[in-house]
Amino acid sequence: MSAGHRRDRKKKRLLVYGVASAMAVAATAGTLALATPDLFGTQDAQAAGAPGTRLQSDFAEAAKEFHVPQSVLMAVAYRQTRWEDHDGLPSTTGAYNVMGLTDVDATDLDGHDSAADQRELQLSHMNLSGDPAVEKHFDAQRALKSLRKQPVDTGDPRLHTLDKAADLIDASPEKVQSDAKQSIRAGAALLAQYQKEATGSLPDDPGAWYPAVARAGQSPDRKGAELFAKRVFESITTGESRITTDGQTVTLPADPTVRPKHTSDLQLAAAATDTAPAPDCPTGLNCDFRPAAYKQNSSTDNTDFGNYGVANRPTTGHEIRYIVIHDTEGGYAGSLASFQNSNTYASAHYLIRASDGLVTQVVQNKDEAWHAANKSMNMHSIGIEHEGYAIKDGSWYTEPQYESSAALVKYLAAKYDIPLDREHIIGHDEVPGVLDANVKSQHWDPGPFWDWNHYMQLLGAPTGAGGAGGLYKAGQVIRVVPPFTTANQPKITNNGASVPTQPADFVYLYTSPSTGSAPITDPYLGSVSTTEGWNWGNKAVAGGEYVVAEARGDWTAIWYGGQKAWFYNKGGQFAAAVGTQDVVVPKAGSGPIAVYGRTYPEDAAYAGTGVGVQTSNNASLTKYGFAAGQQYPLAGPAGSPVNGSYYNSGAFDGSGTGSRTVVVGSNTFYPIRYNHRIAWVRASDVDVVKSTAPDPGTDRYNILGRDSSGVLWQYQGSGSASAPFLTRYRVGSGWNTYDIVTSLTALRADGTGDMVARDKDGVLWYYKGSGNPSAPFRARTKVGGGWNMFDTFTGARDLTGDGKADLVARDKSGVLWLYKGTGTTSAPFATRTQIGGGWNMFNALADTGDLTGDGKADLVARDKSGVLWLYKGTGSASAPFATRTRIGGGWNTYTVLRGPSDLNRDGRPDLVARDSSGVLWFYKGTGSASAPFATRTQIGSGWNMFNMIV
Repeated sequence: MSAGHRRDRKKKRLLVYGVASAMAVAATAGTLALATPDLFGTQDAQAAGAPGTRLQSDFAEAAKEFHVPQSVLMAVAYRQTRWEDHDGLPSTTGAYNVMGLTDVDATDLDGHDSAADQRELQLSHMNLSGDPAVEKHFDAQRALKSLRKQPVDTGDPRLHTLDKAADLIDASPEKVQSDAKQSIRAGAALLAQYQKEATGSLPDDPGAWYPAVARAGQSPDRKGAELFAKRVFESITTGESRITTDGQTVTLPADPTVRPKHTSDLQLAAAATDTAPAPDCPTGLNCDFRPAAYKQNSSTDNTDFGNYGVANRPTTGHEIRYIVIHDTEGGYAGSLASFQNSNTYASAHYLIRASDGLVTQVVQNKDEAWHAANKSMNMHSIGIEHEGYAIKDGSWYTEPQYESSAALVKYLAAKYDIPLDREHIIGHDEVPGVLDANVKSQHWDPGPFWDWNHYMQLLGAPTGAGGAGGLYKAGQVIRVVPPFTTANQPKITNNGASVPTQPADFVYLYTSPSTGSAPITDPYLGSVSTTEGWNWGNKAVAGGEYVVAEARGDWTAIWYGGQKAWFYNKGGQFAAAVGTQDVVVPKAGSGPIAVYGRTYPEDAAYAGTGVGVQTSNNASLTKYGFAAGQQYPLAGPAGSPVNGSYYNSGAFDGSGTGSRTVVVGSNTFYPIRYNHRIAWVRASDVDVVKSTAPDPGTDRYNILGRDSSGVLWQYQGSGSASAPFLTRYRVGSGWNTYDIVTSLTALRADGTGDMVARDKDGVLWYYKGSGNPSAPFRARTKVGGGWNMFDTFTGARDLTGDGKADLVARDKSGVLWLYKGTGTTSAPFATRTQIGGGWNMFNALADTGDLTGDGKADLVARDKSGVLWLYKGTGSASAPFATRTRIGGGWNTYTVLRGPSDLNRDGRPDLVARDSSGVLWFYKGTGSASAPFATRTQIGSGWNMFNMIV
């Protein structure tokens, strides 16, 4: 959809972008916020309390009420919406709430306010060759007259399952749209009716519900129904579990004993058959081939034809390098009809239906479909359209579409050796305009509510979204990965009116590290409201890779469109480091580098080919460029810049000199992520260098906090004395089964560091560090039982000097025992040895590492009068501590003492302490045995929300 079309329409589909999330507005610009637990959470941090169970109960109650196996009901909902209610907003094809029931009337469709608006909408999806040689033939009036009058058949019963289901439970359609409980009840009632109509009974065996499940996919053909049923029963047999965006924990237990009882009588319309080529699809995917028009439109000019160019891809100069994701802004049937109308001069390779994920191929992959409005991208890509009606307020895509699309893309990427990353799997919004006149009018579908994080996860190529974050530094490459959850709901306006709050796939970009500063602008867009959806110029989309220009606390600047652009990056969790990468910089001594929207060959390359030199053949995007000091990541391999090339479709029948000819130049280009979009620079203008390596996290140290609901949170170390921890990150739930958890070694920001935990039955469990900051512990290993004989224990680092982490434990008589580490996960401790008695005089023990700088691990202990004592390590297993020395009194003001290691990167371990009011204090280590800590400084408040700090 073009920017101009989006700007001018009074009523338009609300797949639009927005500005400044509510949490960003509350941030302090340019500073690292104190590590206070009630600061903004990640996508897993929806609430401080326990994850909700309401939805799980709703499924159980509805299943019982309507006599539907709960596993069937939950699996159908999962495969429709992943149990998301989407705040009652419709999908792009009119599906609502948890069950994905449909409700589409003529008044729901966008573009009905004026004939002019409808005309502009239709025209925006035509004439997409991106090639002036083809575009000159397009006749708008002829194309509009040839279109079918009704792009969406709103009388189709498949678009009114919500009304039918609402009647079954005697509820209003509005209630079923907006209320998750009523959606589930209505869905259950509808499933029960389908099953009764098919078999006359409501059996207890989930496998016997195959007919109802197949029908629930609303496919008009058997293959689609069978594919939907296959996916549902896969969920039943393997199980599913997730936390929804509104914090509901939902679990479908695996039941591998279920066997679907297939039937030959599904009473569904059979798939159409014809003599078209077999679709190029992966095995098991529901596909057909319904060819786009290939027809000459002029009786006198054989170069005037639609809707694609016959070719022989992939071949030299005509390689397939990208897959471009689109949405149709029309129904499946209407979009297919448009592709089969040669007057539209538009097509795609594939079209995916929303209800059941049917994949229809319309152009063979060897041919050049006209889908991207960019000749170079059309030459080197496969275009995939996804059905979407332009429903008012429509904001999400169905799970059958995501799953079928991902299966198709994964197959095509393997076949054509296309990297599965966001520099090669791109949206239409990431395709550049070819010349100055085309930049503003270029489309921007699939829009901000396409969940790139989920989609790439389905492709087996996760973006890194939902990770623990970290510190970023100038010169390194990061991937922008805002969570597609309630943690990222930016403000969005539609022609000045606010769009309903919902997750989106982008971050806003500013001229300085503050939401109060001016958003960045694009020179081609002119004057435009910063929050308007079609204004892509101030947004970085999920999955895009950029070079860091600067970092200040919770703000990160990237090189974007020739300028430094800042985005709010709370705790680094809206980005992910991607390692050392190839980046381009201007050649030394050169001026600003030209940026191109296409990759045509040099003029001389056309000689002798029968193909004329193209208009503005060497033109760049004159308002773009980048200067010395800026860096941009390659969107392709450094060793293989692409040759300029142009494919001349020529005559309709391929006759004549120069027809169906690829012109390949000797000039070469590098694709880069320039701004929101991909662009190209000439290889001769730039040097390729390595980016700065990411911060390894090996000298930053974390602490953990467990809240009252049993959720464990990680506070990653920042290395700063003034604010030593970044924003919290959710490790996982269920930790309230333990009454003691202690680290054995320092917990580093690189995800290393081991722990042990004792459950309430006295069993000790070992958690080995994983090396992954976003999942810092491996699956637990049982150490053994009987550990409830101890009233406290703590990790002690390496007390004995053998390089292995040890544990000290105090029994109820006050004897302290040493458990020497073995370095073996399955049996981490040797037989205990006694250290000494009388340790019940202390009410707190804390391992600190080497406080005194002698290379041996020390311990601090607080007695019942509040005096803190230092036990200097000796390195001896038989007597690991020297005689205690007094640190000072008054320490009974604290409820927790912990020694996480060196928090401020000065080479000396530090201490943190929480007082009874919940304030966390930082005690900087001095390295002195006589006075090991400097005067305390406050870290943050609110830490009494945790009943355990590790």
